[in-house]
Amino acid sequence: MSPSWLELRSVLRAAAAVLALVSSGATARAQGKLDARYTASLAGIPVGKGAWVLDITEDQYTAAASGSTTGLLRVFASGQGTSAARGITSNGQPVSGTYASTISADKKTDEVRMLINAGTVKEYVVEPPSPPNPDRIPITDAHKRGVTDPMTASLIRISGTGDPLSPEACQRSSSVFDGRMRYDLQLAYKRMDKVKAEKGYQGPVVVCSIYFSPVAGYIPDRAAIKYLIAQRDMELWLAPIAGTRVLVPFLVSVPTPIGLAVLEATQFVSTVRSTAANVK
Repeated sequence: MSPSWLELRSVLRAAAAVLALVSSGATARAQGKLDARYTASLAGIPVGKGAWVLDITEDQYTAAASGSTTGLLRVFASGQGTSAARGITSNGQPVSGTYASTISADKKTDEVRMLINAGTVKEYVVEPPSPPNPDRIPITDAHKRGVTDPMTASLIRISGTGDPLSPEACQRSSSVFDGRMRYDLQLAYKRMDKVKAEKGYQGPVVVCSIYFSPVAGYIPDRAAIKYLIAQRDMELWLAPIAGTRVLVPFLVSVPTPIGLAVLEATQFVSTVRSTAANVK
């Protein structure tokens, strides 16, 4: 049985979680910038647009994203959101520091603020709080250890010196906490492909399958959760950032009851960050 329209809205919102992916080792001097623009569509109809700016230096990174609904979707529900993350690069690995997200829709605002230290959530504020429900799997202190925030987790860092665009990029899983839910994402290699942005990158990408597994902070009987757990056709297309061994999402596709939801880059401009270390 397909989810109702109210539950479909939850499906689409929960589907955004697939953008959060695991990060791993990278070379110590990987430094670069990304200025990307994305469009979102549902069953081929444009429903949103967004921007993502990422700056990676030798010892830290910052990321900021914004988005809003467009086209026909605005007739039913208008919305906009922003998110930002900052952290350090320690021993070649990204380490979450701070994360903030604000989503406004239907005259309501959802806010999340988190402080993470060495993979452990030290502080977090969620407004408004999730409504009490005896069926909701509670979030414990254990669920807030060994995690990353959604935006930091979207940086796929590839260790070694070989081509980062390889099947190995998909051989990973992630433990993500977004302030309301703790969930795992498992990637699996699917194929190699090619993309061409309207501006910026054109070339090969590695395509991974994505599998979603909720851990805590959710209600098991919700149709939206059951729908995402059952999905076996979600895809993530990863493209490289110049000057780094970092891959990030170029395209994400998630089947929904009324058609394929797709987030795709129309602009993907990455540049090598100039530093004294690079000149030597």
